Amino acid sequence: MKLLVCAMETSSNIHLKELKKHLSDDIELVGVFDKELGKPLYDLTHLAIMGFIDAIKKLRFFFKLRDELVELAKDCDKVLLMDSSGFNLPLAKKLKERYPDKEIIYYILPQAWAWKKGRVQKLEKYCTKLCSIIPFESELYSNKEKITYVGHPLLDEITEYKMTLEKSNKIIYMPGSRKTEIINHMDVFRELTKQIKDKEHILIIPAKFDDVYIKKTYGDISSFTVSNDAHTALKEAEFGFICSGTATLEASIIGTPFVMSYVAKKLDYFIGRQFVKLPFIGLANIFFHKMGKEPIHKEFFQEDVNVENLLNEYKNMNRDNYLKNSETLRKYLKYGSSKNVANIIKN
Repeated sequence: MKLLVCAMETSSNIHLKELKKHLSDDIELVGVFDKELGKPLYDLTHLAIMGFIDAIKKLRFFFKLRDELVELAKDCDKVLLMDSSGFNLPLAKKLKERYPDKEIIYYILPQAWAWKKGRVQKLEKYCTKLCSIIPFESELYSNKEKITYVGHPLLDEITEYKMTLEKSNKIIYMPGSRKTEIINHMDVFRELTKQIKDKEHILIIPAKFDDVYIKKTYGDISSFTVSNDAHTALKEAEFGFICSGTATLEASIIGTPFVMSYVAKKLDYFIGRQFVKLPFIGLANIFFHKMGKEPIHKEFFQEDVNVENLLNEYKNMNRDNYLKNSETLRKYLKYGSSKNVANIIKN
């Protein structure tokens, strides 16, 4: 079987790597994904964007990429789209128009429960099967036969959790994987290493970044120990400073206390806030809100992402309560998703 894949996010490719373990060797991946998983059309570092402004700048390239993938799909048996709804949803439409009988599977759905609920109708129209990783997500969909809660991929990838909290003298810093996120966080993170003494400061840098990119984007990292293994570093750390994204859910599942931060371009943040009306941004906090519980961790945005606020949370967070909430979160998500998605693809 030849499977057309479009996985443009770093987190999507971590999930794809786990999924691939459950696929037979005769399933060939083509399209857009991490080069570690095969031979993609483009290296992921060329595709990373953050916010509306970056997306507009790369518009012409993405139109070209969409057309290339539609053409590539001609020789593929099935299609797997992962996350990146701004690109994958229009791609699904084009694929459906060109190949009305081709099976299109969407894994890690657009967050229609957060904004743009109109995408639900489009997903139901263009896709054959919808693989949900959010327990409450199916409530929005009218076609219950198309959507399935397959579990959450992080429960496949994370196999060890904290049952007790012990001091390891390691602090983890995760400034994100997009250039703008990284640049906006590193000055504050550097200052935190000076304020929190006698600790080892672990900076997570994606393995795909080369030395030139790291120097240009991260700046001076001499006060950090660099790691590419986020899960291991999170398990070993006694506290974390983490940019909004999948990493906040990873930490919440593992049980590593942390504080979330997010700094975007002012225009991007303003536009985003007009559309997203959720009380929280962190996924774990959204889940807890849905369960009628208090947030599991603090969230800071824009100007509030400063040394004083982050340091205060490091010193005063109720870590025992957080650990209990981490166990509650794992029970809520139930099980991993990779095997279930692999079965959907094979069948």
